Amino acid sequence: MKKRLILASAMISAVIMFGDRLLAKSGKDVYTNPVLCFDYSDPDVVRTGDDYWMTASSFNCIPGLPILHSKDLVHWHIVNYALDRLTPEDVFSKPQHGKGVWAPCIKFHDGWFYIYWGDPDYGIFMVKARDPRGKWSEPVLVKAGKGLIDPSPLWDDDGKVYLAHAWAASRSGLNSIITVSEMNAEGTACISGEVMVFDGNRDGHHTVEGAKIYKRNGYYYIFAPAGGVATGWQLVMRADNIYGPYEARNVMDQGNSDINGPHQGAWIDTPSGEDWFIHFQEKQPYGRIVHLNPMEWTEDGWCVIGEDKDGDGRGEPVRKWKRPDTGNSGEEYEMATSDEFDSILPGLQWQWHANRQDWFGFNSGYGFFRLYGHRENVPNLWGVPNLYLQKMPAEAFTATARLSFNSKGDGDRAGLVVMGFDYGSISIKREGDKALILYAVCMDADKGTEENVETLAEIPLARVESGATPKYVTDVWFRVKADGNGACRFMYSTDGKKFETVSESFQAREGRWIGAKIGLFCSSYGTGRDRGWIDADWFRIDPD
Repeated sequence: MKKRLILASAMISAVIMFGDRLLAKSGKDVYTNPVLCFDYSDPDVVRTGDDYWMTASSFNCIPGLPILHSKDLVHWHIVNYALDRLTPEDVFSKPQHGKGVWAPCIKFHDGWFYIYWGDPDYGIFMVKARDPRGKWSEPVLVKAGKGLIDPSPLWDDDGKVYLAHAWAASRSGLNSIITVSEMNAEGTACISGEVMVFDGNRDGHHTVEGAKIYKRNGYYYIFAPAGGVATGWQLVMRADNIYGPYEARNVMDQGNSDINGPHQGAWIDTPSGEDWFIHFQEKQPYGRIVHLNPMEWTEDGWCVIGEDKDGDGRGEPVRKWKRPDTGNSGEEYEMATSDEFDSILPGLQWQWHANRQDWFGFNSGYGFFRLYGHRENVPNLWGVPNLYLQKMPAEAFTATARLSFNSKGDGDRAGLVVMGFDYGSISIKREGDKALILYAVCMDADKGTEENVETLAEIPLARVESGATPKYVTDVWFRVKADGNGACRFMYSTDGKKFETVSESFQAREGRWIGAKIGLFCSSYGTGRDRGWIDADWFRIDPD
């Protein structure tokens, strides 16, 4: 597995990108939704000049708070993360599925980029940076509390700073309301009590959340989804006072389209004066994928999002539309997926399921990525922190990994997994001086159920003297093919040429608030002190 070391000047040099088949292109003048068929839940966007910057919920996945960049609102690529670790660090040293970073808001003010987000168990946090591609500050706890979610700051014309946010009933017993409080000038702490400015319970708008607050022509506007992720609608509220009272209108719902939701997002404008709305659609195993819809302000100071076919002031999402007039094509941007592991820096597509510990694994100067075995006593992979995963990259795709298996003890196992509430995997497991190729399915993994395991083949291992404990090694190739409906077929090869296919398919299923993810795992149950490991030579994804 000889590789040449490529010293990267930018983090994205570690990856091979998808081609145009995954991009939202329909022609020179038209784009197609979704603009991102990747799980970027609760997207928020800010513009600086002709650059657009997006962040999204990352929950327990680390690194968190992804930063994506675009020049045309249609083509995006990931350029950074704003959060290296979740706090409290001891809590997030283990997977805390569905917790952590909820619904961030990115703003630009006085030369600084700010991101605010709610952790429903601890409160509202903030980080900031001069350059979104650079190092972000350590998190600041702006307001401690249970159930505080979906924050959005506003720097007002008179110098005052406000924070609007929603509430999670699962922690606070409150929901469907939006409250506003005043912050200090630095935006680092709330300095007043909460004022309830909108109550969806009064007006039939249940599950109001995801507030984004703006000011336009002397009016305060709050954009917020209602009705639930899969079946809801978009509200816009307006008042001439920050504390209300706010009048609300439904400005977009599914209508007669095939795009359910539509849910939480951001109003964004272009230098040419156009207005657009970026939001997500719930697609179950594929997660919450990103759509772009046209938006127009009406003469009476309200707006309509999407296409208003009947003129009732309420639009529906578009599948195809004229491209934004941004003055940029953005066609050079492609999302990171495949990885040759040629860089000493991690590819931006990869995340762990908990705060990274040094023993998880390493990029290397050898041209491979090393992943060490997890040794804690857990019933299945749901509780393993060092799963090395990325988002499902398309509805139909093929992923293949070449791995060198290095075992230090009986029971060492490693392979390829499609992870969610249910998961499927194909792996190699050592038994004495031989290895088994295993196909495993775990249903309701979050409930601690055991895997259903099938042995597919037995292959030899080579013994290598290695320190106090010899290691047993072999190379293996694993593959999974997704059909576009979430059905995944696993395969294996011992020579990288001829692949054997598992007879049954596995139906991918979403995780807690995220889509299914795909990647590598390694578990170690050896009796010695040394963990087994895999060296991943490459991980390649091809769209189908």
